[in-house]
Amino acid sequence: MNTRKYLLPAAVAGVLAMSLSACGGGGGGGTASSGGDAAANLDGRGPITYVQGKDNSNVVRPLVDKWNAAHPDQKVTFKEQSDQADQQHDDLVQNFQAKNVNYDVVDVDVIWTAEFAAKGWLQPLTDKMSIDTSKMLPATVKTATYNNTLFAAPQTSDGGILYYRKDLVPTPPKTWDEMMSMCSIAKSNGIDCYAGQFAKYEGLTVNAAEAINSAGGTIVGDDGKSTVTSAAAKAGLNNLVTAYKSGNIPTQGVTYQEEQGRQSFEDGKLLFLRNWPYVYNLAKTDGSSKVKDTFGMAPLPGKSGPGASSLGGHNLAVSVYSAHKATAKDFLTFMTSEETEKFYATQGSLAPVLASLYDDPTLVQQLPYLPVLKTSISNAVPRPVTPFYPAVTKAIQDNAYAAIKGDKSVDQAMTDMDTAINSASQ
Repeated sequence: MNTRKYLLPAAVAGVLAMSLSACGGGGGGGTASSGGDAAANLDGRGPITYVQGKDNSNVVRPLVDKWNAAHPDQKVTFKEQSDQADQQHDDLVQNFQAKNVNYDVVDVDVIWTAEFAAKGWLQPLTDKMSIDTSKMLPATVKTATYNNTLFAAPQTSDGGILYYRKDLVPTPPKTWDEMMSMCSIAKSNGIDCYAGQFAKYEGLTVNAAEAINSAGGTIVGDDGKSTVTSAAAKAGLNNLVTAYKSGNIPTQGVTYQEEQGRQSFEDGKLLFLRNWPYVYNLAKTDGSSKVKDTFGMAPLPGKSGPGASSLGGHNLAVSVYSAHKATAKDFLTFMTSEETEKFYATQGSLAPVLASLYDDPTLVQQLPYLPVLKTSISNAVPRPVTPFYPAVTKAIQDNAYAAIKGDKSVDQAMTDMDTAINSASQ
């Protein structure tokens, strides 16, 4: 996924606008909207633990310190996970299954919200646990909602961005074909042309979905059934297959997650990079960055204009097993306040969830990429709201990777993906 950097990736499949009904409990906390653990400790106050992926951009620690200074009797301990999304997910699952009371507030990739809610692990944010979402981007609130109930607080959003070398390409490409035609510029300068996230992990789901959606295809229809065998969907995946076969995506590109691509771009070895907004801050400030003053940002290229980014981002959720839910709710409010959202943007190049900040003149002056990011998010395809997401994304990853590597034809990959997606929801 979104993948953002301290909780990679993120990010993730901008594919399926699909909503499936809950499939019952499984976490020991009853169903997603029942009583049980969800009805306990609503007035509880005291120390809590906040669990999140690696804080590479140093966003979390200053916020926790600020909270702790103001709440000496309700201090927050930050438990930092790895920077690998799959490891973060598995860690959360294991601790929820163990009913660990020390995982009070957890940061979840938007694609996990429905899965965890369906298993009864997340506290419904209703009644005395309710929070104000009226000023948030509607798409972000949707990612935190399952079966018409809010289960998390949108924290940051995310949209894919095209980073490019403006010293070599003064005007960024608007379409995929135009970008591919510019790869001759990379070749003549002895650098690689295009990279995204093509290793076999969640980031590949994001990139494959963007390719498919940007070509006019879809991965599922409104009924939740697979649509990946359409001509447009095949054309989208074929764009990646052809780019890899031709060398426009370098051989090592199929090993790249977010960080490998960022390092290559910052080292001056890459003409175009698809990545998340977090790269902006690092490419500008890293002492080793060779492109501090020579890179630009543009919307992802599509078939005839801006492409369809995957909608990424992260939500904050309260565990049903927390003993101090009143404190946890207040911490959620603090971590999604306007002041905090501005800090996410300025400190970590993270996309805020408050709509007004994209038009804040002071913020735009400081972060000139915000209009580009707004375009990206505006054209983004919603992520799936389904408790079956792990199986769906595996189907996409396995088959897209096989096609890009040349181990399967595009037709065969899409046929196999189609079968696996439909089997996942049965």
